[in-house]
Amino acid sequence: MKTVSAALLPMITVDRKARCPLHRQVYDAYRAAIAEGMLRAAQQVPSTRVLATELGVSRIPVLHAYAQLVAEGYFQSRVGAGTHVAEARMHGMRPLRKFSRLHEPDEDAVWQRDGAFLVGQVAHDHFPARVWNTLVSRYARSSSPRSLNHGNPMGLWALREAIAGYLRTARAVRCEPDQVMIVNGTQEAIAISAQALLAPGQRVWMEEPGCQSARHIFALRGCHTVPVAVDAEGLNVAAGTRQCWHARGVLVTPSHQHVLGVTMSASRRLQLLDWAERARAWILEVEGDPEYRYEGGRVPSLQGLDPHSRVVYIGTFSKLIFPSLRLGYLVIPPEMLERFRSIRIPMDGGPPTFCQSAAADFIREGHFSRHLRRMRLLYGERRAQLVKSLREHLPSAMEVTGDQAGLHVALTLRGVKDVEIAERAARAKLWLSPLSLCYTGDARRQGFMLGFGNVAVEEIPRAVDRLRAIIAAD
Repeated sequence: MKTVSAALLPMITVDRKARCPLHRQVYDAYRAAIAEGMLRAAQQVPSTRVLATELGVSRIPVLHAYAQLVAEGYFQSRVGAGTHVAEARMHGMRPLRKFSRLHEPDEDAVWQRDGAFLVGQVAHDHFPARVWNTLVSRYARSSSPRSLNHGNPMGLWALREAIAGYLRTARAVRCEPDQVMIVNGTQEAIAISAQALLAPGQRVWMEEPGCQSARHIFALRGCHTVPVAVDAEGLNVAAGTRQCWHARGVLVTPSHQHVLGVTMSASRRLQLLDWAERARAWILEVEGDPEYRYEGGRVPSLQGLDPHSRVVYIGTFSKLIFPSLRLGYLVIPPEMLERFRSIRIPMDGGPPTFCQSAAADFIREGHFSRHLRRMRLLYGERRAQLVKSLREHLPSAMEVTGDQAGLHVALTLRGVKDVEIAERAARAKLWLSPLSLCYTGDARRQGFMLGFGNVAVEEIPRAVDRLRAIIAAD
């Protein structure tokens, strides 16, 4: 099998009219690129044939230049592996910074942290990667030139059809495939909704405590957010109407509240729908992990209870499949479809098409539902162990909420400063999300969101014990 070179063509030019020979011009250009760090150690360079063709010169001067660079230690060449930039051995030049798989930049580690309690993480090692790779390979092998073009700005029809079927069955969402828009995640869904439904200067209810990134999105739209308290029944609708009856919208996470993890009660859901209809306001219902419920029956969507089409339903597969898939969706009221489509097209033209086909088959062929059943059992065990360990090892002056569903619980504590504790815990590879940072007002609870999706059952008691020691040292 022929191996395709991984080398990129460098910025090299030659001047046939110059007094300097062609081979020397090539040699000088490479030497300068290495000295300036434009070419790095171990980076592959084009073959002499490819470079000669690109420069429009005979292969002879390129061969001479490469031979000189190899002889002086700038290049190294191995049969079957091509020619690469060697480790720096340059007299009078600054040493090259080494880049390799053993010396990767630190910023990748910021996003791929190891350790307990990081919110939003899933059990990657339990994902059916072989099945997923087979589905992706299927479409990689069968792709046509037409499939390389832009797709439908609403998303691939097969995936929209699969999502609509899933939502009708599992979440009691009333929708058809043409109401589904595929997006790159929850934040893009909120941004599109804000553009489509809200005008600058209008007010939007936000859960308090709530999602900080959503607040920033509304601020970019020029909207004013109104913090509405969350209690044991979810968003306090009566408090919201007293604060700002004429708000134009509300963002709510009813199945597992974004911070405290509580589930919105049936009476609060009906109150919210009634207010939205009378105030002609829009409800953005955001759900991230509605399938993971461990106590009580499954809770239907708010959208499915809405007789007036005032709800935009927003979901994501980040916690149901894997985060880097960057696959989310909106269910749009029928009369607003053209508005949303007209907003979406100038924003990014539509979602990437490649993985949509694989995701559609992952759902249609039953892999998705089987994966969810397995993960619900796994996360249920981890959740039970976390709650048990917290209650056994942490002080009585604490409260655990949100443990009936989702992939995190909220731990509230008295007499501590959660930000300072989180900073100390990070040095011990415990990733705590302070509750106080999720508030906009002065009444801020102290405590943490504790994710358990990526923590093995046997590791949880040890992690909680380390957390206890850090809190005790405060």
